[in-house]
Amino acid sequence: MAGGMASAVALALLVSCRKPSEAVKSDLGAAGYQLIAADWLRASRANDAPALKKFVASGFSVGTLDEAGDSALHAAAAAGAMDSADFLLDHGLAVDLRGAAERTPLMTAVLGGQTAMVRWLLRQGADPRAKDKEGFSPLMLAAREGKAGAAAEIAPYHRDVLDPALLLAALLGRTEVIDTLTNYGASVYARMEDGRTPLMVAAQNGHADAVKLLLDIGASRFSTDRDGRNAADLAAAAGHAEIAALITREPLPADLALESPADVARTMDAFVDAKAAEDPAVQAAAATDAGAPSRPIQGAVLSAAVADPETPVKTPASGQPAAPAAVGNFPLPPLVMRHYRERELPLAVRGVQGELATLEIRGASPRELQVRPGEPIPATRLVVLRVQRRMRDSKLDLGRPSEVSVVEVRDSANGSTREWISGVPSSAHDPVALIEDAATGKRYTATPGQRFKSADGAEFIVSDVRPNQLVIEDAASGAVRTLPLRGPRG
Repeated sequence: MAGGMASAVALALLVSCRKPSEAVKSDLGAAGYQLIAADWLRASRANDAPALKKFVASGFSVGTLDEAGDSALHAAAAAGAMDSADFLLDHGLAVDLRGAAERTPLMTAVLGGQTAMVRWLLRQGADPRAKDKEGFSPLMLAAREGKAGAAAEIAPYHRDVLDPALLLAALLGRTEVIDTLTNYGASVYARMEDGRTPLMVAAQNGHADAVKLLLDIGASRFSTDRDGRNAADLAAAAGHAEIAALITREPLPADLALESPADVARTMDAFVDAKAAEDPAVQAAAATDAGAPSRPIQGAVLSAAVADPETPVKTPASGQPAAPAAVGNFPLPPLVMRHYRERELPLAVRGVQGELATLEIRGASPRELQVRPGEPIPATRLVVLRVQRRMRDSKLDLGRPSEVSVVEVRDSANGSTREWISGVPSSAHDPVALIEDAATGKRYTATPGQRFKSADGAEFIVSDVRPNQLVIEDAASGAVRTLPLRGPRG
């Protein structure tokens, strides 16, 4: 009996001495894993957190990498394995750990098309602005690879690259990404350094579906690059005759009409409402007076101003004069920029001689015509009010004055007037932003120079309206804040 008891004790001690290493290894074997790097990463991809726990209990290093230099967290991100990723973060791996090609797990989730994982990693604090070895951020990778779901998740976190991402998506014909980015605030009026817009880039590279979408959402077929070429010109030069034909057409009377502030407001409201109708989530969060027409912000009284904790206060260096419009964190009504609009006309001022102005009408068959004050522009509802030559400061001439030709016209249908200048694209109206008071849901149109107040009496000025941001000046201090274009869903 005594001998049997001794044997039992010895066996228990032997088993005890084998744990955790051999026993855990045996457990892993039963689960189909070996204590090797390849199986460690395989368990992570399989979302097998219990197996990962056994690996760690055996003394296996959480920081083990594969041959390419990726960690188990990268493997989990690429596979959408959230349980694995959660375990690995809890055991010391950094959410922005660099792997192969210096990519973070967020980047590998983007490349893997793992939209839910992208969302989860962002909520864990993953850096949406990090760049890989090639200089691509997560949003630019999403644009390059056509990952629209990932782009939708990242766009609100990295708004300052929305336009570059849109241009990249247009270059590669990533139609779904184009749609996503413009919904979150990327502008169809974005330009490359040489003046090409997304429409021009898509047309030049033969992406017909992208061209159709960009035209549908308001891209101008008449915009030109720095060399005076429009999208159709670029498509034709690149051998894409069918796309050139899709873009090119003779101007319609509406293409050569001016737009009143009411016309612009109706068009912008319709665009934003249509986008909201496509998305139940946006509808659910719709403003209390959704459907009411937008009104000019001039003289309006908006909700009480609130501070923006994300806007830094910049002060001049010691001994330096303050900038005329310093960036500040002054309270501002809760405004959201939803849309931006400008409309170029297929018309250019070629010159003025005395009382005679020469205009070019662009289209499938460009033509020149000459008009005098008091005469209508043929086949339009426009009447010439004045023609002249005058001196004007020019950015192209380093600010030195240069002589330009000027034609002023009036639209006989709505009374709107515009001044067109040689060398400058002719437009149908001033640049306009559609903004929303988030507290009330009321919408307003804003153009440079307009003034408005908050309910607590502070006064503000619309300093500038740009394709991707609105600049608001505090009337009392002269400080400015910029509001990014967030788009209909942003």
